Amino acid sequence: MKKSNIWTLKLNTATLVLIPAAVGINYLGKLFAGVLKLPLWLDSIGTCLAAMMAGPVAGAIVGAVNNIIYGLTVDPISTVYALTNIAIGIVVGILAHRGLMKHLKGALLSGLIVGLVAVAVSTPLNMIFWGGTTGNIWGDAAFAMCLNGGMPALAASAVDEIIVDIPDKVAVLLVVYMIGKGLPQSLRSLYQGEDEISSLD
Repeated sequence: MKKSNIWTLKLNTATLVLIPAAVGINYLGKLFAGVLKLPLWLDSIGTCLAAMMAGPVAGAIVGAVNNIIYGLTVDPISTVYALTNIAIGIVVGILAHRGLMKHLKGALLSGLIVGLVAVAVSTPLNMIFWGGTTGNIWGDAAFAMCLNGGMPALAASAVDEIIVDIPDKVAVLLVVYMIGKGLPQSLRSLYQGEDEISSLD
């Protein structure tokens, strides 16, 4: 079967329902993690789910909209990190297209890759807007320890992000993998291409 274009966004009813639902999942996940002071963000489950189901464009849209809404309603600086969530959506969409989300090992590897991408995008933003901190108490504690140990601020900020982002993205991709495995074939076939969706089986 001929593969569909990975960058094509199929604007059918299923996708139009998926995008706002995924934004809501992201929003609630971030609020949940923030209220409980978890060492995770949990703000990209919807982004990754949309990217896996409907491709990188859908994932990027969800990531951008999520951070803009969260920035307007809860934390204004969150809007800047739309760049991170956009990158996450694009990378997950590409990885899913290449079949990495079809088995547990691939989901774990995807989590690691996406975590490193998030670190690479977010660390410079942390330096510009927060002096290197992330706002997560667990990561920021590590940041302070690294600075006290003589580590340069940029490196300490990267450690801060790694401590939070790698476990977070591995957990998120595992959740998304399990959701994908549990979805009926009839639903999965509504999205970008049967060839890509069937890779979840």
